[in-house]
Amino acid sequence: MTVKECYEAIDGNYEEVISRLRSDDRVKKFVLKFLDDGSYQLLCDALNEKNYDEAFRAAHTIKGICQNLGFDKLYESSASLTEKLRNKEIEGIDKYVEIVQKDYETIIKGIRELS
Repeated sequence: MTVKECYEAIDGNYEEVISRLRSDDRVKKFVLKFLDDGSYQLLCDALNEKNYDEAFRAAHTIKGICQNLGFDKLYESSASLTEKLRNKEIEGIDKYVEIVQKDYETIIKGIRELS
């Protein structure tokens, strides 16, 4: 699978990322590093512990990484979750977490097919 095909599979914004990073090799390098980022696990752990401040930080980190990598769907879902956590709107947060989880799993699956 090419980098562009990976971005198509995950509904990512390949054109935006390639315009900044200038080569598939550089994009691939940073995309593969996403597999090692611990922010998603930190988010899950913090939510399980009901540590919403830490969950906010993790969601905010995911949002930033996804914005930089052009992972638009996960960026949007993590941005929504970030705002809920920022505003301490915990009731009904599970539906936001489920969307982030689904989008995250899609990204991971696509990256693994790339590598």
